[in-house]
Amino acid sequence: MSTKIDKRARADLFRARLNEAMQIRGTNRSMLARDIGVDRSTISQLLAPGSARLPNAQVVGECAAALGVSADWLLGLSDRPESAAEILANSFELTKAPRALVDEQIFDWHREAAGYKIRHVPAALPDMLKTQKMLRWEYAPHLGRTTDQAIGASEDRLAWMRGSRSDYEIAMPLHEMQSFARAEGYYAGLPVALRLEQIDRFLELHEQLYPTLRLSLFDARRVYSAPITVFGPLLAVLYLGRNYLAFRDSLRVQAFTQHFDALIRAATVMDRDLPGFLTRLRGDIAD
Repeated sequence: MSTKIDKRARADLFRARLNEAMQIRGTNRSMLARDIGVDRSTISQLLAPGSARLPNAQVVGECAAALGVSADWLLGLSDRPESAAEILANSFELTKAPRALVDEQIFDWHREAAGYKIRHVPAALPDMLKTQKMLRWEYAPHLGRTTDQAIGASEDRLAWMRGSRSDYEIAMPLHEMQSFARAEGYYAGLPVALRLEQIDRFLELHEQLYPTLRLSLFDARRVYSAPITVFGPLLAVLYLGRNYLAFRDSLRVQAFTQHFDALIRAATVMDRDLPGFLTRLRGDIAD
């Protein structure tokens, strides 16, 4: 930012950016004061409206480090919240996304985030919740004679993911589940018996794993999401089809997390109501 601004304007900008960073980080005044080793009153003074006071370099640096932003951004000297080192080290990563049950990159990211909460918006039904017959129906046209081998190899990885001490929260469009149940669109030609078995699998996993595993359905006419996965505070990944676009900087991971949480708040079918919804859906198929 090359434009010079006076001290009062810079103080106003500092307060606005400090408050923004605290909100994104989920930090209040007491927590920030504790993190940087000052009294809560010091933070309150920094955020007091109308004050022309700017903190000393030590306090600015401590605030920036605690909130995962750059001191230059807090002071209005840069429009990029990341530090120069973060921009270089944590810039986004574009990786290939092969058509596979659990590809090596996704599995590596899951292992890296073991123990953290995983938030996931799948491109279709979540692979880790599918029956073998569903996987075979879906992947056989692509994998051919290696389908059974791929399913066998994936089972160990899926089992590891289920037992990785990570909570899984999944949000998917309501119409995706309805299209599956009706064998429409992507699921055209899916046999009735396979659909019933898959719904029974959903119900079984919900009973076994809830609330460690939670699945909610949102109305895509009201809110929208591309396929994404947020691996705790470490990484946010956007699925593009042939590639993954991965972000590691804290502000963007927080933005993806907030997006996902908004989908959950807007859900038409909440996780606790899923069994009733699936039972009704199963009844419609059986009829």
